[in-house]
Amino acid sequence: MAEEPRNTGAHLVYGELKRRILSLDLKPGERIYEPAMATALQVSRTPLREAIRRLISESLLEQLPTGGVLVPELDEKVISELYDVRAALESLMAREACANATAADLEELRGILARNAAMVEFADEAMKYGVALHAAIARIAGNSWAQRFHGQIASQVERYRYFTNNAPERRDEALANHRLLVEAIASKDEEKAAKVAFDHVIGARDETLRVISASGLAVE
Repeated sequence: MAEEPRNTGAHLVYGELKRRILSLDLKPGERIYEPAMATALQVSRTPLREAIRRLISESLLEQLPTGGVLVPELDEKVISELYDVRAALESLMAREACANATAADLEELRGILARNAAMVEFADEAMKYGVALHAAIARIAGNSWAQRFHGQIASQVERYRYFTNNAPERRDEALANHRLLVEAIASKDEEKAAKVAFDHVIGARDETLRVISASGLAVE
């Protein structure tokens, strides 16, 4: 897990740089020039460097052998592999959550699901509750290694949610999948829960790759 920034200035710079990367204001392959960026953000070089170090640790920026820093390219093979691993983890945790979920856990999942449904028209809010649902299932599953790897992968996947979450149809589809997943966990149907979780992530993978390919931003 990435270290927390030591000061508020670095935290604010980190948040703004991350927003620019995720929103594509900073394009894949674009170099980060510290003097120009510090001027643009109206900050000193110290909090900027600290923010850059944190973003490098999260693979949202890339350190070049020459010492330069750039926004990583979008590589379809790397993205596909990432989602494939996530699909396997989500499937495993959904299966294990079936065995462990208490009445209180199910109430929590249904509460998150209700908020997800209420906010499905709003991209940022829908994504927030979708992420919360998956995090709750990971906790309920109780597999410490799966949860650790899931947390690491989640920070990588965050970069690609931008490409799928803006489409209302995809948000509706994700909500429908979340409902099926919670129902399967409540019914303790391990096979169904595992399959719904796996297919849900693979659907996100395919949509991400489709949008990135259509955008022309992927590595040739």
